[in-house]
Amino acid sequence: MKIVFLGTHGQYNIGDELLLETFLRQLGKEHHYAVNSYDPAFTREAIHSEFDLEAFHTTRDTLRFLWLILTSDLVFFGGGSIIKELYASVGRNRFVTLWMILSTVTFAKTILRKRVVMSNIGVGPIMSSTGKTLARWIITQVDYISVRDQNSLQICLSLGIPPSKVICVSDAVFANSPDIFLENKNAPQKTGELRIALNLNYDIENRSAWEGFLSSLAGSLHSLNQDQKVVIEGLPMQSRFKKNDDLTVLKAFHNDIPEIEMVYNNPQTPRAVAEIMARCDIVMAERLHALVIAAIIGKPFYGLIYDVKVRELVEYLGMEKYSININETFKSQTLYEGVKDLADTRKSVGIKLVERSSALRQELLAYFADLRKKLFTR
Repeated sequence: MKIVFLGTHGQYNIGDELLLETFLRQLGKEHHYAVNSYDPAFTREAIHSEFDLEAFHTTRDTLRFLWLILTSDLVFFGGGSIIKELYASVGRNRFVTLWMILSTVTFAKTILRKRVVMSNIGVGPIMSSTGKTLARWIITQVDYISVRDQNSLQICLSLGIPPSKVICVSDAVFANSPDIFLENKNAPQKTGELRIALNLNYDIENRSAWEGFLSSLAGSLHSLNQDQKVVIEGLPMQSRFKKNDDLTVLKAFHNDIPEIEMVYNNPQTPRAVAEIMARCDIVMAERLHALVIAAIIGKPFYGLIYDVKVRELVEYLGMEKYSININETFKSQTLYEGVKDLADTRKSVGIKLVERSSALRQELLAYFADLRKKLFTR
């Protein structure tokens, strides 16, 4: 089949290309895929050559995009926060993503009569009546939709979408086994120090809470460093494309903790991310797929909840004890005590994460087998 596969690719966000590769692996290498990307060459290089893939520019190749939909068998939106209003911290019109998705779906479904699928997507935040209207217009046209968390499901139902039309599954990346990321997940850690893989993402739900969060984070790391030497391994999931990328934010944050050693890593692949995690004792992260990778390889994490999708993931994995909502004011002592507890219990927490992620993988493999039947059985 000829499949137009749409998502947020080519923004140098490691989680986006990881999602793409995950879906291609599950849908099958026998199909031809046309994939949108802000950097088509980057996306082609990031995906294994076993897939029959062409990439086109998300905004510059409009005529080619229309032709690809016209000649396709299926339009597939895979993973990510697809149906949402943008936070003010992003710096763009809050409805721009909704309008773009609506125009694409309407053209493909209503005008060209193509099948449209949205799989394992996030829905929300939807914060206004206009956003709700646009989201409803999108979802009602889609032939098949699955969402990755309960909050997304509840939003769909609140928009008047029939329960029979939408199902809830976990994030698609959980379909990957640990050996996709690491050959040896038990890399040796140095004794006498606490090595933390740290990920920070500027685009939080409550922009006004950002400086307070950084202050509390610095205070907690300072307290941990007094107990034993702390080394920070930078874990940027996006190191270019936008002004406040993860790597830039990490470097600026180091000014708040000059007494603590920080390693400025710049991983470009999911495997590189997992290798950084493997040589650390724990992970502290905002980004969803940093936490998902950590869970799959059994690396204990402390979740820095910056929006609803991360909160849902933390709850799904039973990690509420080892998380904090950074959109709300909290004391550095609270974060210090939580991270210290995680460090002390990291072996048992890692085992539980492996068990939970393994169960999710089996559920997802069954889901994708059923999806392939629905889409490809003639």
